[in-house]
Amino acid sequence: MTPKKILHFAIGPLGGALLGIISLPIIAWIFSQEDIGKIALLQVVLSFTTLFFTLGLDQGYVREYHESTNRPLLLKTAVLPGFILLMSTLVLCLSFGTFLSQIVFDMKSTGISWLLSVALVCTFISRFLSLVLRMDERGIAFSMSQLLPKAFVLAIILAYFLLDVAKSFEYLLIAYTLAIVLTCFIFIWNTRTVWHSCFFEKIKLQQFKQMLNFGMPLILGGVAFWGLTSIDRVLLSRWSTFSELGVYSVSVSFAAAATIFQSVFSTVWAPTVYKWASKDEGYEKVIMVSRYVLLAVIMLFCFAGLLSWIVPFVLPSEYDAVQWILVACLAYPLLYTLSETTVVGIGISRKSRYALLASALAFCVNFICNIFLIPKFGAAGAASSTAFAFWTFLIFRTEFSILVWKPFPRVALYTFTFMAVAGAIIAALKQDRLGYFLYIYWFVLFIISCWFFRVELLLIKIKIYELVRKKVKN
Repeated sequence: MTPKKILHFAIGPLGGALLGIISLPIIAWIFSQEDIGKIALLQVVLSFTTLFFTLGLDQGYVREYHESTNRPLLLKTAVLPGFILLMSTLVLCLSFGTFLSQIVFDMKSTGISWLLSVALVCTFISRFLSLVLRMDERGIAFSMSQLLPKAFVLAIILAYFLLDVAKSFEYLLIAYTLAIVLTCFIFIWNTRTVWHSCFFEKIKLQQFKQMLNFGMPLILGGVAFWGLTSIDRVLLSRWSTFSELGVYSVSVSFAAAATIFQSVFSTVWAPTVYKWASKDEGYEKVIMVSRYVLLAVIMLFCFAGLLSWIVPFVLPSEYDAVQWILVACLAYPLLYTLSETTVVGIGISRKSRYALLASALAFCVNFICNIFLIPKFGAAGAASSTAFAFWTFLIFRTEFSILVWKPFPRVALYTFTFMAVAGAIIAALKQDRLGYFLYIYWFVLFIISCWFFRVELLLIKIKIYELVRKKVKN
């Protein structure tokens, strides 16, 4: 994939994160905490349903794509079994009237059950059609399909505000469902030549079994990682209140700005590191990159901690707790990105079961911590549990990578990340009771990090100076 195509694919997550940052305060000012909490639960349900009902055939589609001589048949084989299973399940649930709305949102409403069903079906279809664009390397179309749902939601919410529509959960759910449906139609239009050909193909049982055998084991890893990233919201909705879930989801959405760093790095890192490995020159370079990423991660933690006081100026007063929870919510995107630099040994050695084991163990840590912290601390407990779980996730991935590949220097890695996670958890649980001491903590950690990584900072400064001088000269 060329750098230009990589940039095309990066537009989606980058633009989506920026749109999320813009739309979040607007939605928070218009709708209640409970409504935003329920929408957060909607996102969790959509992600799990898509993961489960695809049966791993989406991964089978990706695996067989380049070797297939009949791609429309490949797409039909991947989509149809899960689609039939999903539709059968939804028909059964809808026959009980308000069952879906009760089990997900604790609300008795047939209309909400139907809206949720439509969102689930369109999200499922969009998942596969997005893979068609991705595997076809149609980066712009793929990115636009990621950007448009958030753009649609923002446009509909602004229309609600201008038209003075009732600010209820039903209308918020309509906005999100409509955005999902419109995005699905765009996917359908952009891939029309492929899916139209599917109607004339007949599924081959042998190919279906082959794809199923490849994809089904991957569901276990997907479920484990889904649990690691989503169990906090599920448990918050059951053991706390939707208001607490709303505060937590807003904190997570603000922290999602760090996914810009994660998305750009992940897009470039995987093909680069495997290219190094193919030439047997990756080890030293991986260690070097890991130090630079560690520096960036700690700096981002420190900046977030030092600047968190700005959050109350852009959100309603009922979201004041976000400023204390935000830093803990950064642990997911930042520590996950950092772990991508230390887990490469698992990929290089093709020992993928260790990646599954790391996710499963971290999920167990998250679940246990949530059991103790959510009933007492609510959103702060959920954020703290996830932050600690992702620190253990980093350790598990690193240690398993060392086990199957080569030794890796990790004293600084574990020490600095522990200090960042400890500060984030203390901030979340103690909040304003520590006053200015938290800001002093982040400032001291910033100074220590600058001194420890002084060589890397100097090299970065020299590189920037050379680039600027070159640009000016040209």
